[in-house]
Parts: sequence; structure tokens; C-alpha cells
Amino acid sequence: MDIRIPRLGEGADNGTVISLFVKEGDKVEKNQTILELENEKAVAPIPASEGGVVSKVHVKVGDRVSVGQLVLTLSGGASSAQPASASQPAPRPAQAPVQAALPAVAAPVYAAPAPMPAAPAPFAYQSALGIAPPAAPSVRKIARDLGIDLGRVRGSESGGRIVLADLRDYIQYLQAAAFSAAAAPQAAQAPASVPAKPAAESIDFSKWGPVTKKPLTSLRKKIAEKMQESWNAIPHVTQNDEVDVTDIMQWTKAYGPAYEKQGAKLTLTALILKACVHALKKFPVFNSSLDEATGELVFKEYYHLGVAVDTEQGLIVPVLRDIDKKSLFEISRELGEIAEKTRQRKVSLEELKGGTFTISNLGGIGGQHFTPIVNRPEVAILGVSRGVLKPVIRSQKLDQRVLMPVSLSYDHRVIDGADGARFVREIAKAIEGFPESEIKLGGAAAKKSEEPAKAKTEKVKAAAGKGKR
Repeated sequence: MDIRIPRLGEGADNGTVISLFVKEGDKVEKNQTILELENEKAVAPIPASEGGVVSKVHVKVGDRVSVGQLVLTLSGGASSAQPASASQPAPRPAQAPVQAALPAVAAPVYAAPAPMPAAPAPFAYQSALGIAPPAAPSVRKIARDLGIDLGRVRGSESGGRIVLADLRDYIQYLQAAAFSAAAAPQAAQAPASVPAKPAAESIDFSKWGPVTKKPLTSLRKKIAEKMQESWNAIPHVTQNDEVDVTDIMQWTKAYGPAYEKQGAKLTLTALILKACVHALKKFPVFNSSLDEATGELVFKEYYHLGVAVDTEQGLIVPVLRDIDKKSLFEISRELGEIAEKTRQRKVSLEELKGGTFTISNLGGIGGQHFTPIVNRPEVAILGVSRGVLKPVIRSQKLDQRVLMPVSLSYDHRVIDGADGARFVREIAKAIEGFPESEIKLGGAAAKKSEEPAKAKTEKVKAAAGKGKR
């Protein structure tokens, strides 16, 4: 029985083996995890589709594998009596029949006739009786399979009859036209003086002293690839500001123990997530994506916010979905759970996709303003730094307040600077004016969680009242 890499999910067709849990001679059970595969920034356990004894291991840690690739060969399993070919999918039939039908001859040129006044296309068959152009059934079938309108093909035989050579010439004409149309804008846009990218050069640093070499992990390579892609594709602008977090920091300390008793941790990040949703609703362009293929701006009517998590392997951004529909308590609990899953590399590939806006909070580490890179295909990201106690003039009096630096990076193709400044100010207002009632577990958050229980109690009372009558 051959064990192969299954499909990992939409858009996931390959990965890197980071852990291998079996060796030759080991006995495995069906659905037992045999290896772990890293794809994008997620780690997926790969189970055995059958049980048996491992007779051969075809991969090792660090190998890049793809869907359908052989990883293990088992013997003594339920399927060991089946022929080896039964475990392999039958090869897809090649397109040889169609290619064989087109004889190999010297590449002719399909000359487009002079344009007709009523038909700018190279040729258009016209029949007063509405009859299809004359052609053999085999030619019609090939044209139908290839999606070609025979009315556009000029027949060379008697009476305008279309033969295989005519069909072949027309296909070559379409290819030449397509290549010319694709090459023309590229040639016009590419400046002649653009120098070629120099080849990577390996420098021998050991000439100047002792060195230690460590290969990049697949996760670090993926992070580098995504960051380079976003930086090259998006014209970044970063808007810096400061937010007064004196009050909400006091509230997190005051109400934090109550959250912990209920299995959640009240953090500043959870409050910022709620404030960002408020600002995103007021400025929906920050919750959009630019579809470069169609030239359209896609406005999303859902609020799935990504939170950058610092792990030992590198930066990973899981996504919390439907933030606008959840209470602060629910967000706090979910944030803690998904952050822990991410640090343990148990987050799934699906939990890393679908984000509409991202927050990167470095406040726990330190530092001031920084320039976060937009998480493509999103159009904006908010960077948060550590709050600092500063003197502030309030109501013409000197006061001490904790000011938190924030840095908003955004796609300047989509968002103007004025809107960037307004958006940051809106987030600041939402944080500074955050209602204490929404933080208290006895407030709106708790009431929302209590509603199902209250409704159930009322139903029981109503049923008891009917029984008495």
C-alpha cells in the first residue's frame, strides 16, 4: 500500500516535511499521524490512509513534497493484497488524438483578407439560407472541441469547403495575433534602459573571521517572500500618531481578574480590535482590496482582523473572524486561544486566510513608531508600540498621561493621505472614548452572553404557568 500526500486545502498543493514520526519497520494504524507538513505558515499533520508495517520511507525532513507524491510504502495492511497499480490514479489521457489529427507541416501564415465594411473580423462566412459552412464531420468535431467558430475560418476547397489545413492555419493565425497583442504593451511599458537584476553573489565572510552558517527555515523563506512581494507591489505610506490609553489601561487592570476567572485574558489588543472595527465601518475603503486583474476595488462587508503573533519560528498572522459580531469577552477569549495555537504551530491554513485588516502590536517588547508592511491583498495595517507616560496639557493644566504610539501603513494606490490621517484619528477617538460599560463583565458583554439562558428560563416559567391553568 502506497501512502501519498493528500490535498491539504484550496490553493495548497505542496509543502515542506518538518517532522517524520515513523521509520522502516514501524507498525502504523489507519489515521495515525506519520509526518507534519509545513505549507505557507501553517503546519498540517498527514495521517496514514491505511494501516500496516512501514517497508520503505520515501521522504526525509526538509524535503519539498507535493500532492500525490509517494511518502511511505506499507506492507501487511488491508490493501496489501491489491495490485500496486490500484493505489495509483490512472494517468489522464493525453491530448494526442487532437494533435495527431493536425499534421506536422511547415508553419504557414494565415493571411487576413482585407476588412469588409460590415465585418472587421478576418473572415465571416455568410449564407442567405443560414446554412453552416461546409466541412467534414471530423473537422466540425475538432472545431467544436477547441471552441472555434467555423464561420470565421476561410475554406480553401471547392465551394469554400473547410478542411483540416484551413483549421490549422486559422489556429496559428490566432496564436500569432494573441502573442503580438500581449507583447506590444509589455514592450511599450518596459524602458530600454532598465538594467537586468544582478545574479546573487555568495560572499566568503570567513576570510575576515570565524562564522556560523544556518539554513533558512521554510517559514522564514515564506515570510521573506511575502514581505518582498508586498513591498514591491504596494506603494506604502505610513501615518504616525499617539493615542491616550490612560483610562483603558486602568480598566484592563481593574477588570482583568474577572476575565481570567471566566477563562479569558483582557488585553489592550482586544480593545484595539473593537476600536478598529468602529473605524473600518466609518471608512470602508480600509476594509477593501484592490483587484488588479479587473481594475476593481472590492469592499468587504465582513470584518476579519488578523493579529501578528511572534513565535519562535517567525511572524505568523492568524485571523479572528466577525469581530463586529462579538463581545469584548468573546474576542479576548478567542484571541488568547488562537495566539496559543499559533505559537504551538497548530493553527490551520484556513485560519491564516481571509483577513481584511491587520494589527501588529509590539507594545509588549518596546520601541516607538515603526513602519509595518501591508499584508497583501489587504490595503492597510496598524502598528502599535509601547505606551509612554508623558506630560500633557489638558484643560489648560499640566497632566501626566500614557500615550501609545500608533503607525498606520496603507496602499497609496487606494487610500489618500488625508483619509489615512482621518482613519488614525477615528481609531484614537474610539480607544480614548471606549465605554467602560462594554469592558465590565456585568455590562453589555455579559448581557449578551446571558440572553440565551434568560430566554430559556422564561420559556420554562411560561410552560409552568400553562400547566397550572
